[in-house]
Formats: sequence, structure tokens, C-alpha cells
Amino acid sequence: MGTTQVDAVPEPKYWHLKTVLSDALDSEFEVGEILPNERELAARFGVARATLRQALEQLELEGRLQRRRGVGTTVAPPRFGVDVGPAEDSWPGAPDDAWQTGDCEDVEPPAPVARLLGEDAGSPVHSVRRTRMTHGQPVATELLYVPHASVPGLPAIEAAGGSARGRAVLRELHRLELEGQERTVELGSARADDARQLDRLPGAPVLVVTTRYLARGTTAAVAVSTYRADTCRLTFGDAQPGALMAG
Repeated sequence: MGTTQVDAVPEPKYWHLKTVLSDALDSEFEVGEILPNERELAARFGVARATLRQALEQLELEGRLQRRRGVGTTVAPPRFGVDVGPAEDSWPGAPDDAWQTGDCEDVEPPAPVARLLGEDAGSPVHSVRRTRMTHGQPVATELLYVPHASVPGLPAIEAAGGSARGRAVLRELHRLELEGQERTVELGSARADDARQLDRLPGAPVLVVTTRYLARGTTAAVAVSTYRADTCRLTFGDAQPGALMAG
């Protein structure tokens, strides 16, 4: 198999322009300021408008710019620092939880989640939809998967669905003694449902945090949390939750 010398591969023109534009954003523009139009920017930097658009799109993906219809392209505020490292002895839905509980329904979990739960493929589990707000905007959406065996005392009256059922599932989950958590983080693309919840386009970059909750020597629940990669950065208890971090 042949090898490629990375330093021999020329840097794409739009990528170099992205670096130049990023420096200009830091030194010449304020947060919220509207950038000149594409024609002016292309003329200033001596590039084709197609090259400029690629650089602007990359900066938008990285959270440096925001494009708003009827307004134009503006300098984005720094990302929010969002704490994803809660106390190890805390179940979802604890009093200091930053998440809002939404609908709950029975679903067949995705195969990777079913494997973590130790459930057979096709076996339904409770799925609680939750949303996290920071500074008045949605920064994350979550699906919490809970096997029926983890909440055997769920009242029959809560079986219909809705947020009341979601809160009931969380209440029953709290009756278990939490033995620990395991958490992974990876880069992903927003699926249609998550994109709609987060006011993003499908395929937008997101950070996916998967948390496995352990009780009674087994997996009691699995949470798949999808964070906007353009507006927040994840912290793990080293910074104050919700604090503004440098972009």
C-alpha cells in the first residue's frame, strides 16, 4: 500500500482563506456585527466567490459565524460552556438537573443502545425525550432509554404517554441505587428529529454524549444526548455550568 506525505499535499485555497478570515474576526469585528457582503469580501481577499462561500460555510460549522435570513452573516458569540459531568450519584431528573422532561413512549431502541442495555433486538423500552436550554436557546436534546424491568412500579395510569409519563419514569428510576456512570463523547451529524429540536439543519455537526447508568450490577438506563457543536463546548466539572467560554 502506498503512503501519502501529508506536508506535500497543498492546502485548499478556501482553508487558507478560512484561517485569514478567522484572524480578521478576532481583530476587526465585534460579536453580532454584520460582515460585508460576499462581493466585497471576495474583492478584499482576492478570491472567487465560490472559494469565499466554502470558507464562510466552514466558519459557520465551527461556530464562528451565524447566517440569518434577512439579516446576513454575523459574528457568533463565544460558545457556551455546558457541564456534562454531573455528580456520579445523580440520576437524570435530579432537582438540580438542567434538562426539561418531554414526551415518553415505548420504542424499539437503536441496535447500539439495545446492546448497552442488554436487551434483545426489537424489545420495547421506555424512551423519554428531554431538552436542555442555556441562555434561552436549546443547546441539546436527549433520548433516555429505560428498560421496563428498571421501573417495574410505574403506575398503570401513566401508561398513555406524554410528559407526565416521562416524569413518572424518572421518579421510579430514582428508587434504584445508582452504582455508577460510563460516558462517551463523539462527533456526529444531526438527525432530522434532533435537528428540528435544536433549530438546525439535518446533517449539522453535533456532539453526541452517550451515558450508561449502572444499578443492581446491570445497565438501568442509557441516555443519548445530542449537543449543538456550533454554540456550545462540553465541560466535565472543571468550569462553572453555563459559563461563557472563549470560542
